[in-house]
Amino acid sequence: MLQVRKSQERGYADHGWLKSFHSFSFAGYYDPNFMGWGNLRVINEDRVAGGAGFGTHGHKDMEIISYVLDGELAHKDSMGNVESIPPGEVQRMSAGRGVMHSEFNHKKDSTTHFLQIWIEPNQRGITPGYEQKKFGAADKRGKLRLVASPDGADGSVTVHADAKLYAGLLDGAESAELALDPKRKSYVHLVRGELEVNGQKLSGGDAAMIADERTLHLAGGKDAEVLVFDLAA
Repeated sequence: MLQVRKSQERGYADHGWLKSFHSFSFAGYYDPNFMGWGNLRVINEDRVAGGAGFGTHGHKDMEIISYVLDGELAHKDSMGNVESIPPGEVQRMSAGRGVMHSEFNHKKDSTTHFLQIWIEPNQRGITPGYEQKKFGAADKRGKLRLVASPDGADGSVTVHADAKLYAGLLDGAESAELALDPKRKSYVHLVRGELEVNGQKLSGGDAAMIADERTLHLAGGKDAEVLVFDLAA
């Protein structure tokens, strides 16, 4: 089973300083048919205006991944981490028993474009944690690169969740395949460009929700950047 969710079907919020598309129900957007997929709970595509950002706020018992597309995201948290996240780097924050943080775009002349991803943890009440690693274009060119996993395999960031996240860049004749467990769920989010997912054509912002399949085949890319989630059912 493969269900395509078009970009324009997502929830949308315009707060002036923040423009955000919601793949699943979030804040003021509610759709009972899209509350998450497996243990994937949130994918927000955010554009933060220059000089603006999310003030200090709290999270608890959630694995949060930030994937920056353009610009930079300044992060500060109650664990003492003060970091800048540029494109090509993946940040993982484990909220655990509670963490406070802020996220800002300090460059007044540019917009920060990033994906905010929440995955439900398989451990609750853990000590909050932070990790950030670089995965350059060469790491993702023409393949699916593991960037997040429960055991930090292949140099990926470690998430306290039954989930894996892959990132890929595909163009022209490049293709990639991933073996799937039909008892689990998969989610493909096309960040930008065009791509065929098991024969279904997706454009930037589109997604494919997959279940009961054994193989994921990605081909026909046109400047495509894609995220693929392997998820608990």
